Amino acid sequence: MFLQHMWGVIYDPKHEWIDIRKEHYSMMHCFMSQISILAAIPALSLFIGTTQIGWSISGGEFIKLSTQSALMAAVAFYAAMWVAVGFIAFVIHWMEKTYGGNVTLDECMVLTTFTATPLFLAGIVGLYPVLWLNVIVGMIALAYTVYLLYTGVPEIMQISEDRAFFFASSILTVGLCVLVGLLAVTVILWSTIIPLSYIG
Repeated sequence: MFLQHMWGVIYDPKHEWIDIRKEHYSMMHCFMSQISILAAIPALSLFIGTTQIGWSISGGEFIKLSTQSALMAAVAFYAAMWVAVGFIAFVIHWMEKTYGGNVTLDECMVLTTFTATPLFLAGIVGLYPVLWLNVIVGMIALAYTVYLLYTGVPEIMQISEDRAFFFASSILTVGLCVLVGLLAVTVILWSTIIPLSYIG
């Protein structure tokens, strides 16, 4: 069912959200059966891309990472995605009563997981880590993620559409702050604890 829902939110999100809500997925199921797989897509793709092809800004000169350096970065990135998804789900649960919601943390995790699906799937472009290509694909995935958020909140959180709009906007703000935070932490880790090692 997970794969069916994953593709369903891509091509027919409004109807798929209804089916997802009826499944009553648990938080543990989301982490073990979905996040564990989805988060591996960008982590593995970037590991393969940076060690086999190399990183490039314009597509001209490619610089490869050493296997050990790329592996450490991939593991840290994978773990960070788990933490980010869990944190956003917790914040959604914390904010929901302000907007008239009354669901469990499980539903909040379901909303977070399926909303973030396009971003995880877009990670496949990491196999060819050229900056401009990754940015374009990432922006398209982010735009569709926002669309999924605004269509999913009223259905999963079971609140009216007018309140859902403001709730989704608040969630979007939190998500963007988490994204910026992840980027900042990544830069700090790369310059201190997990320095990147280039091989040419």
